[in-house]
Amino acid sequence: MNTYLSSIQKQFNYYKSLGEKTFSQLTDEQLFWQPNEVNNSIAIIVKHISGNMLSRWTNFLTEDGEKEWRDRDDEFEGTITTREELLVVWNRGWSCLFEAINPLEVTDLEKEIFIRNMGHSVTEAINRQLAHYSYHIGQIVLIGKLAVNQDWQSLSIPKGGSKIYNADKFSKPKRTEHFTDDL
Repeated sequence: MNTYLSSIQKQFNYYKSLGEKTFSQLTDEQLFWQPNEVNNSIAIIVKHISGNMLSRWTNFLTEDGEKEWRDRDDEFEGTITTREELLVVWNRGWSCLFEAINPLEVTDLEKEIFIRNMGHSVTEAINRQLAHYSYHIGQIVLIGKLAVNQDWQSLSIPKGGSKIYNADKFSKPKRTEHFTDDL
């Protein structure tokens, strides 16, 4: 498999896991908590990400990524009411994404696709969505940290733990993998 295709699959899985590791630290109430009226809850961000994924990745190579059936404005309404519903919405979006990217071949990467009637190579479209989702996953993690406060369990190298972490990594043989989950 092409290194780029393998890398993006790993990166999308990594960001998916960050969201899920955040959800696992939160109470149901915290998933719906909004820091203030102008900021979204985690549930609203999940609804938006999923709506975007369904629109962008459904018939990815043959239809515009902004589907007529998408109601983007509704994605920012707090209609998800339970953890279970949140996880269904979350997984529906990610399933759509992986069903679209997993079968891609190197020859697909330069094909032209459209998002809102603007042409993109498949590579550009993938990079655009990876940046968009990582941006929102960062918001989810930050809201989670704010909600949990002192009880937050780090999803990467804990504050003050760099020396120990690096000592462990450098005590092992070099690896050839191009992307790992310890950004």
